[in-house]
Parts: sequence; C-alpha cells; structure tokens
Amino acid sequence: MNRTLNVIRMQLVNRQTYIWVPLLVLAGSFVLTLAIYGILANAGVATAMYGGGAQAPLWYFAVVGAQALTRTFPFSQAMSVTRREFYVGTMLTAALTSAILALVFVLGGLLEKATGGWGLNGYFFYLPWIWEGGPAVAGLFFFALAMLSFAVGFWGATIFKRWGNLVLTAVIVGLALVFVGLLWLAGSMNAWADMFVWFATQGALGLGLWSLLVIAVLAAISYLTLRRATP
Repeated sequence: MNRTLNVIRMQLVNRQTYIWVPLLVLAGSFVLTLAIYGILANAGVATAMYGGGAQAPLWYFAVVGAQALTRTFPFSQAMSVTRREFYVGTMLTAALTSAILALVFVLGGLLEKATGGWGLNGYFFYLPWIWEGGPAVAGLFFFALAMLSFAVGFWGATIFKRWGNLVLTAVIVGLALVFVGLLWLAGSMNAWADMFVWFATQGALGLGLWSLLVIAVLAAISYLTLRRATP
C-alpha cells in the first residue's frame, strides 16, 4: 500500500497535468461563457441560457489519462515499481482528481442556483436534467464522466505503449467504423426514437452508473495490456 501511495505522490509531482491545467481550462471556459451570457442579456434575451462549455475540462481528462502513462510509466519502472502498483496508484490519482473536479461542478451549480445564474439567468454548471436527482447525483455524473474520459485516454496510451502508433490508429479507425455502423443500423431499423427515449429515461443517475460500468471494462482491458507494455 505504501508503494501504491508513492505512485500517487509521483503522479502528483506534475500537478499541472492533473490539477492546474484542467482548472485553467474550466476557468477560461467559464469566463468566456459568462461574457457571452452578458452580451446576450444586454441584447434583451430574457430566457434562461445554458451552455456546453463546462464539458471542456471533462474531455481534457482523456489527455490527462494518456500523459499519466506515457510520461510516468517509464520512470516508475526505473524505480522498480510493479505494473500493478503503478496501475492502481494511477487510477486512484485519477479518482481523486475527478472527485475534486466533480466537487467544483457541484459547488458551482449550487452558486448558480442561489444567484439566479450569476444575475444573468445564465447557467454554466447547472443543467436541469443533470440536477433533477439533486447535488449528489450531479456529483456522481460529473465524476463518472471525468473518469470515463481518463480511462479512454489511458486505454489508448496502453495500446500505443504495447503495439505502437499503427495499431492505435487502426483501433481508432475500427471503433469509428463500428460507431457509424451502429448509427446506420439504428436508422435502418427506425430506432432513433427508442434510443432517445432510452437515454431520457436513464437520467443522470442511470448514465452515471452505466459510465462506471464502461470505466470498469476499460480499466480491466488497460491493465491486461499494461502488463505486457514496454516502458
């Protein structure tokens, strides 16, 4: 356990990757969104305004996941850290930073509700369909989304470390083709309405729990790949 904690400390030596850059992306997106809301409010827009800029730091966690492997894995092996210890410590670091980001989102949403959208009726953190289940569900949803993004980036990095850029590119192209094929299948079966209904009925809690399941699958595959990856 002490060696696993040392991996967490090692990952957090580079706080820019895990903490400061995501927060900077969040702050920049927040300021730009408020500026747009201010312009719209001065133009006479009276309805509630909602933006998608809050997604930016969540998707950036895919970059964090990739860098968590490519930048520190070789160093960890030189320090005689086992692959299992590196993997567990890295995932715990991701969970910790994802929880911090989720807490920021929840506190921001509560402030937006208390201030009527910062006095502009504009909402950055607070999206009604996510907050229908309350702050706890919203926090779980944001945590799961950040962890899912991290897991995708980490998984891609393990493929790169194990087989190289050619295989990683082939996997990405293959997944894109599968996605397009699923869209074609849904269209040919006239299943678009059923798909939208399913997503609507799941809500933020259901989607968050499904995301945790996907994270577990990606994490397991990443670990199996990491066991044979070269530093």
